[in-house]
Amino acid sequence: MFETLLAARLLSKFNTVLLVLAPLVGGVMLAYGVFQVVLDLRASTRRRVISRLRGDESRRGKPKDSFADFRRQTVAATGALARALMKFSFTERFQRVLDQADVRWSAAQTLVRLTAIASMVLAMLLLMQVGLLAALGAGAATFVLPILYLFRRRRKRINRLVEQLPDVFELLSQALRAGHSLASGMQLIAREMTEPAATEFGRVFHEQNLGLKIEDALKNLADRVDQLDVRFFVTAVLIQRQTGGDLAEVLDKIGAVIRDRIKLFGTVRALTAEGRLSGYVLLALPVLMFFVMLQVNREYAMLLLTDPVGKMMLTVAIVMQIMGWAMIKKIVNIKV
Repeated sequence: MFETLLAARLLSKFNTVLLVLAPLVGGVMLAYGVFQVVLDLRASTRRRVISRLRGDESRRGKPKDSFADFRRQTVAATGALARALMKFSFTERFQRVLDQADVRWSAAQTLVRLTAIASMVLAMLLLMQVGLLAALGAGAATFVLPILYLFRRRRKRINRLVEQLPDVFELLSQALRAGHSLASGMQLIAREMTEPAATEFGRVFHEQNLGLKIEDALKNLADRVDQLDVRFFVTAVLIQRQTGGDLAEVLDKIGAVIRDRIKLFGTVRALTAEGRLSGYVLLALPVLMFFVMLQVNREYAMLLLTDPVGKMMLTVAIVMQIMGWAMIKKIVNIKV
C-alpha cells in the first residue's frame, strides 16, 4: 500500500514537472535551432576555407577511419551502451574535445559513466524524499557540469597553444637556419617549449620517428588541434616540401602575423569588455529577481510555474533572453 501511494505521488510530481518543463524546453530548443541555422548560413564560407586547408577534396577517395580511430573504438566500446554511443556523431566530436583538452579518456565510456552517476544521484535524492524538480536539477548538473569543465579546459589549452605559436615558429626557423632538419626542429620544440606546445609538436616528432611520414604527422597535428593558424603552418610546410623555398623565412612571417593578430585580439577584447559584461548582467538579472521574488512573495512568483498564462510568459521570456544573449555575443565577437 505504501509503495503504491509513493509511486502515485512520484508519478503526480513527474507529470507536474513535465507540464512545466515541456514548453520551456520546447521554446529553448526552437531558439537554439534558429540560432544554429543562422550561424551555419553565415559560417559556410569559413567552412569552405577550412575544408581547402584540410585537403578534404583530395582525400575523398580514401577511407575515413584511420588505424588510431579503429584502435580507439576497439578499446572504448566495451559495453552495449558504449557501442551504441559510438554510432552517434556527437561522440566523435566529444572525443576530439577530450583529445584537445589532453584528457586520456574514451568519449563513449565517459558519457556512460556520467549517465550512470547522474542516474544514481537522481535515484538517491528521490529516495531521500527530495523534491522531484530539485532531484532532476541535481542529476542534470551532475551530467552537464563535468562536460562544461572539459570544454573549458579544452578552450584554455587551445588558447595557450595559439599564444605559443609565434615562439614555436621562431624557434623552429632558428633551428632550420642552424642546419637542423624539420624533424629535429620538432624535437627541439618538444624539449625547450612548455605545455601544450611541447606535447603536440613532440607527438609529431614521435610519429615520424616511428615510421610515419612527416607530412602525415603534420596533417594529424592540424586535425588534432583544429586551429586555422596551425593549418596555415602545415599548409606552408607541405607546399615548401613540394616546391622548395626558404621555410625559415615563411615561418618568421607566419609567426609575425600571428603575434600581431594576438595583440589585436587582446585590444578588441578590451574594447568589447563592457558589452560582454552588459550581456552577462542582462542575462543573470531576471533569474536573480525571480529567486528574490520566491523569497519575498512566493505565491506571486509561482504563478509563472503554475498558471498557463504564466508558463507562456516564462517561455517567451526565456526564448527572448537566449536570443538577446546570442545577439550580444554576435555583436561583441569580432573576428580578428
